[in-house]
Amino acid sequence: MFSGIWLVLLGVLAVPSLIIAKRPDAKDMIAKLTPYQGWIGAVSCLGGVWGIISAILSIGVLSTWPIFWISWMVGSVFQAALGLILGIGTLKTFIKNPQAQAKMDETLAKLSPKQGMLGVGAIGFGIWVVVASILFNG
Repeated sequence: MFSGIWLVLLGVLAVPSLIIAKRPDAKDMIAKLTPYQGWIGAVSCLGGVWGIISAILSIGVLSTWPIFWISWMVGSVFQAALGLILGIGTLKTFIKNPQAQAKMDETLAKLSPKQGMLGVGAIGFGIWVVVASILFNG
């Protein structure tokens, strides 16, 4: 359930103007989160990459729990992509290798035009993860 809530949070940070247009009262809440956006993004990116690696290493789960494994992988991809978009500035302070920074910039250039779509997708998928955790674990 926590990962679903986290995905919704990332989605809200990725598309704040869309959220504020629908719910003007959310502006204050989003403004409180914005100063931490870089750290939230950096931690999310690292967690998403770890989730992708873990899902690949646990590919056997796909044969017995396909919905769980697919949700795990999709959630991890959303988390890594949005985390990179939101936290690239913070991540660059820790990565000193110029080739790695160039690769991050290249990846960011590919992801940035899709930020809105990724944000809305993460919100929707985060809601699915929360509902699924209630239905299947509750």
